[in-house]
Amino acid sequence: MNPVEIVLLYQSLLGIYGDRGNAVVLRERLRARGREAVLRQIEPGQPVPASGAIYLLGGGEDAAQVTAVRQLRQDGRLFAALDAGACLFAVCAGFQITGRSFTVGHDDQVIEGLGLLDVETRRGPRRAVGEVLSRWTKPDGGQSVITGFENHGGHTYLGPEATPLARVEVGVGNNGDGTEGAVQGRIIGCYPHGPVLARNPELADHLLELALGQPLDPLPNPEIDDLRRQRLDWARRHHRR
Repeated sequence: MNPVEIVLLYQSLLGIYGDRGNAVVLRERLRARGREAVLRQIEPGQPVPASGAIYLLGGGEDAAQVTAVRQLRQDGRLFAALDAGACLFAVCAGFQITGRSFTVGHDDQVIEGLGLLDVETRRGPRRAVGEVLSRWTKPDGGQSVITGFENHGGHTYLGPEATPLARVEVGVGNNGDGTEGAVQGRIIGCYPHGPVLARNPELADHLLELALGQPLDPLPNPEIDDLRRQRLDWARRHHRR
């Protein structure tokens, strides 16, 4: 069985919030199940492998977003990989650049995005900073709370082809309308850092199942479950009104 290839894109541009941890979490959860996995970190100027099962984009600043979009479009292999059935998980700035357009700078220059998600991002009236909790309806119909830390000045609005990943309980989310993140086919974008997949093992496993096309056995961990309960309790007791 070939190793599952996890491709972390452009950490020098989109790696300022520790979102590399998402890729590590995916790799280690596969290894804990006896599956061989390889993590490849690709920087601008290096060819993006078209053989990945899961691709990841993280958070970054305005200039980095513009450079990342230009480099990914010039390379083209991410688009080919997604067309072939790969998954993409994008956080914060990565989420924004996967959309149709986003704005940068004090003059709110509109930049064309990668067009992978039917979303658009514009500067919001105030920056969203703090713990964010949202309720995610899983593919099996069950519900799970996604916990993380949001820090974004852009507000993201979904078009008809994208659906929200989750519904906000605490925090701002996409733009204050009660939605958080977006899903379109095998592409998922969201705002929480943390890293978010370390905080939310069920979401990590959902990505793996999406990439592998098969269900995974659970990995029970009482310590992680207890830490999640503490985080959720704290956020609910201190949430912004």
